[in-house]
Amino acid sequence: MKKLFAIIAMVAACSFGATSSVMAQEDEVEAVEAVDSAAVDTAAVEEETIEAAPIVEEENEGVFKNLKTKYIEGGAGFMSLVAIALVLGLAFCIERVVYLTLAQINTRKFTKELADLVAKGKIADAIEKCKGTRGPVAQVSRKAMECLDSNDRNDIGTIERTINMEAEVQGSYLEENCSWITLFIAMAPSLGFLGTVIGMVMAFDDIQRAGDISPTVVAGGMKVALITTIFGIIVALVLQVFYNYILAKVEALTGNMEEAAQELLVMCVKSDKCKK
Repeated sequence: MKKLFAIIAMVAACSFGATSSVMAQEDEVEAVEAVDSAAVDTAAVEEETIEAAPIVEEENEGVFKNLKTKYIEGGAGFMSLVAIALVLGLAFCIERVVYLTLAQINTRKFTKELADLVAKGKIADAIEKCKGTRGPVAQVSRKAMECLDSNDRNDIGTIERTINMEAEVQGSYLEENCSWITLFIAMAPSLGFLGTVIGMVMAFDDIQRAGDISPTVVAGGMKVALITTIFGIIVALVLQVFYNYILAKVEALTGNMEEAAQELLVMCVKSDKCKK
């Protein structure tokens, strides 16, 4: 009986060992297959990426090519006028954005430093600080400091009038060339609509010559009409976005001038050189 149990135990142990070996081999085979599958998937993804890159480039080239084609189909005459309106409008927009960006300063810090100089009686240093600072706030402050430093214009009434007049002058500088931007915003869709009218006239001329009102005859003139209108509206929208941004910066600088004007009046009243 003991021998029988020993034989059964040995057979079971051998069977377990063989099963474990087979399972280990199967796991190794599965792992190898998984690695191979991953390599195949990676290679496939790389191939798809390589194939997709030229497709994206071709799509981008296709977009620009289509725009160029539509521009040419719209007619060189009117489409050139729309393009000129876009270029000139953008030129004025960029000039205004650069000017207004350079005109912005930290108004509170500037007026605080100016007030410290005025409190110490260093009016000449305050004037030099205003001359060395860009922007409308500094120019308004310079006029106020020059009045305060004079002997005949250092009363609070004259200083206040000087500040108001200089603020109006600087405000006109901020809005300079904005009228040209509004002109090109209005011109772009008008040129597009003019192209629409010309395209309709061309379509009717084609109908008259052909003696037929089929879609093939009308399509050419209608295409010119629609393309010029689309491009004109796009140009107007682009310029309108820039114009609204410019107006926002002008309003911000105007608010800074108003805040600085109040601070200037306070510091001038506190100064010993000011005639109350």
